[in-house]
Amino acid sequence: FCETGIILLRTLLGIICLIILVLRKLKRRHLSMDDMIENFLQSQNNLMPIRYSYSEIKRMTEGFKNKLGQGGYGSVFKGKLRSGQLVAIKLLNKSKTNGQDFINEVATIGRIHHVNVVRLVGFCVKGSKQALVYDFMQNGSLDKIIFSTESNTLSWQKMFEIALGVAQGIDYLHRGCEMQILHFDIKPHNILLDENFIPKISDFGLAKLYSVDDSIVPLTAARGTLGYMAPELFYKILEASHIKPMFIVLE
Repeated sequence: FCETGIILLRTLLGIICLIILVLRKLKRRHLSMDDMIENFLQSQNNLMPIRYSYSEIKRMTEGFKNKLGQGGYGSVFKGKLRSGQLVAIKLLNKSKTNGQDFINEVATIGRIHHVNVVRLVGFCVKGSKQALVYDFMQNGSLDKIIFSTESNTLSWQKMFEIALGVAQGIDYLHRGCEMQILHFDIKPHNILLDENFIPKISDFGLAKLYSVDDSIVPLTAARGTLGYMAPELFYKILEASHIKPMFIVLE
């Protein structure tokens, strides 16, 4: 009985030690993520939009009352700034990301302005809490319109204007910025429409920055939604990678 008890005690102590080691590793991992984000924000301090506190985010959304939708990286809520301006606030789910999608969003649309790219008003990062604040788009995403079964669909002229706007936004990302911005996930769900149905490219969580001189994207950088990814992504073409998804959007 004594020997059995000793074996059980040793086994129990081993399990406890293993749990402690795993918890410490997870804690260090989360701390390193937070440090990575803070270091990035410090290095880009002069180019950043407004940084809000988490309490301000809660106040804007009235305690996250009005949920607009949910995606792979978190939920989106309707909010209002002190000025009365309506905003959409994406609350990131940190369990599904390593913080890189937050950095991607802030590093790309946080520093650019174009009529066909959604504007990042501000952001919040406080420990495990990460949020992105965008202009509110009155007419939602393009997929809700083109896949709607209702009869009030857009005219061909308006659809042409939307397609042209998306193309102009992509061209700006490729040619109009100091660094090329590859979105990697152009699809109707990520094209938002304002009150005048002007299209805005959104969701830069998969985006990558490249030098304007680069014409080759490495295979490891290829990402996106199946069905919208261009075959060229798996070869050597950079700018053409958005042409196939653009045609799919047009269809």
